[in-house]
Amino acid sequence: MKNLPFSKDYINGFAKKFGLDDLGKATIREIVGMVNFIQEDSGVPFFRMEMGVPGLNPPEVGINAEIDALKRGVASDYPMVDGIKPLKEEASKFIKNFINTDIRSESCIPTVGSMQGGYASFLMCGNIDPKKDTALFIDPGFPVQKQQFKVLNQKYESFDVYNFRGKKLRDKLETYLKNGNINSIIYSNPNNPTWVCLTDEELQIIGELANKYDVIVIEDLAYFAMDFRVDMSKPGEPPYQPSVSKYTDNYILLISSSKAFSYAGQRLAVTAISDKLFHRKYGPLRERFGADEFGYTFVLRSIYSLSSGVSHSAQYALAAMFKAANEGKFNFVKSVREYGERAAIMKNMFTDAGFTIVYDTDIDKPIADGFYFTISYPGMSGGELLEALIQVGISAIALDNTGSTRSEGLRACVSQIGLDKMDALQERVELFKKINRG
Repeated sequence: MKNLPFSKDYINGFAKKFGLDDLGKATIREIVGMVNFIQEDSGVPFFRMEMGVPGLNPPEVGINAEIDALKRGVASDYPMVDGIKPLKEEASKFIKNFINTDIRSESCIPTVGSMQGGYASFLMCGNIDPKKDTALFIDPGFPVQKQQFKVLNQKYESFDVYNFRGKKLRDKLETYLKNGNINSIIYSNPNNPTWVCLTDEELQIIGELANKYDVIVIEDLAYFAMDFRVDMSKPGEPPYQPSVSKYTDNYILLISSSKAFSYAGQRLAVTAISDKLFHRKYGPLRERFGADEFGYTFVLRSIYSLSSGVSHSAQYALAAMFKAANEGKFNFVKSVREYGERAAIMKNMFTDAGFTIVYDTDIDKPIADGFYFTISYPGMSGGELLEALIQVGISAIALDNTGSTRSEGLRACVSQIGLDKMDALQERVELFKKINRG
């Protein structure tokens, strides 16, 4: 604390090195890089809230399965592009057990994280109909997905969902869908960055409109079953992870091992394509990729070109974690519930210091405690607030890059701040309050 607060000139010097005129516009990785430099230069350890890195140990069941696979020599063999049979089969069972959706194993494709699954899905959806050249994001959302659209040179539109919850969502979606140019609807649930959780009513609206306008829903389930207000940990028993797959066959599910299974370092996820969509044929796909069936093209034209498959040994790890969860031997929800405990403490800490939770409710309920929460401070823009927090050794990202209309807010991630660090974080927050209370 003796080196804090940093001066604004000191912070701005590092911002200039990264070409950042406004910290509110900085990407996650730019903030990560800048803060790394400040830490190294100053010797002051930061409280890192800017990046969603899992902060819990990976499960032994996954580690042991991967070690066993490596010892069997799988590292010398290329895996099949569509994935190993045990993973595909357990993924299908996992989706049935925890979403209550039937999907065949052939439709479950391992990808290099949900980032790759999303990228390949965006590529596919952007080429199924030349009249439908635009995607629609239900925001706020994961900023890097929009960067992927820029790389793909594909169009997208977006809106902030906060003022269009419940029945109001239908009319808002139709203002876009009725134009006939939307090929897909994209969202995360629970939501990154706000931790808003779409209800079954809202998912039914999305599914019904996907059927009406023949668009594909890409549902990012990176934080699977992590709405800790509800216990979704028992295989084959309700309540289940809410999903649009109950209301339409036009869906793609992105199921990541990074957060719910704390296995981020191995870059592994499953992209589950509805059986009907997997076998649906689109003439424009043949013109673009030389094959017209959606699933075949996804695997052998898109994934094959992007990575030729996924880490062989890591697939055995995820297969083992799915299997243990399916058999009730591994409560993956219990293993990550600590994130909710951290969020409850941190939210109280910030609000007691005069901060406001930006996205504070799910329609008529308080927002859940989970992996992320959002904060603002009176009289400060997102960029100004971020700079002020960095001055006291706390980092986050501004909501500007997430599609939020609330430019005064920041996203805070709890994953790198363990329960043993809360007292020290409290000192930094109190220092912020002392400096900015006037």
